[in-house]
Amino acid sequence: MSDVLLINPVLPSLDEQLGALYTVHRYYQHADKRGFLREVGPLITGVVTGGASGISNEIMDALPALRIVAINGIGTDAVDLAYARSRGIHVSTTPGVLTDDVADLAIGLLISACRGLCIGDRYVRDGQWGKSALPLARKFSGMKVGIVGLGRVGRAIATRAAAFGCPVSYTDLREIGDVPYLFVPGLRQLADESDALILAASADEAEGIINAEVLDALGPDGYLINVARGKLVNEADLVQALTTKRIAGAGLDVFVDEPNVPTELYSLANVVLQPHRASATVQTRVAMGDIVLASLAASFAGRRPDTSVTP
Repeated sequence: MSDVLLINPVLPSLDEQLGALYTVHRYYQHADKRGFLREVGPLITGVVTGGASGISNEIMDALPALRIVAINGIGTDAVDLAYARSRGIHVSTTPGVLTDDVADLAIGLLISACRGLCIGDRYVRDGQWGKSALPLARKFSGMKVGIVGLGRVGRAIATRAAAFGCPVSYTDLREIGDVPYLFVPGLRQLADESDALILAASADEAEGIINAEVLDALGPDGYLINVARGKLVNEADLVQALTTKRIAGAGLDVFVDEPNVPTELYSLANVVLQPHRASATVQTRVAMGDIVLASLAASFAGRRPDTSVTP
């Protein structure tokens, strides 16, 4: 029976299936993690981890028999792919199945931020209805939506935004020929021409691309939505832009140093916060778990997993 290292908790049904198929070692349960790895490291042939958690080279170095890192997500920026390739380690992801959920949440965050849904919820719960007035919200339908990264998730967001009558434009590494959306070559230009900027880009090599200059281009009536990776945003610049109202609001599912969120955001009514849960529906997490299991089984049988991103 193969030995699998579980970096962080997973859906109970996936945990149960892993336990039935393999000897599972739960890294996250141990205080002395280095000592734990010295004990079990030589046995481990597979790792299951999340996109944000990934796996460090230090941990991989402690696993000499490692054959596969199965990411329960689509992000690979927390894994050194070049190092994994040099060791012949497969790194697999769970693409496709979480696209709809992430796109749904992106639009949900934008609507929540524009229409003040969280503000209205607190207003009713606090017994303020009929006692004080709320400011008018911002209409969502027809907003000019700019998408950063037109991959699977970006395209799904664009489809949803277009259904609300929103003109959609995008920026990416290059123009994509088979889409009806306007390509804008520069990020600052996209922000300048958009009412809302939605981040759906891979963060494998990008960091801090949403900075003060881009936020100023987005302007005092603009909204920033991030369902990609926290490190795409310079959080200090974002906090400053929000507190000085140089942008109208934000909807954030991801942060630079999770679960540590800039505390300045807690008191801002123009920000909607989520705990990195864009794919957190039962249906999607079950489907992701099925891909993780298939990837492990393929690797242990000597085959390349279908969703491997390494040779």
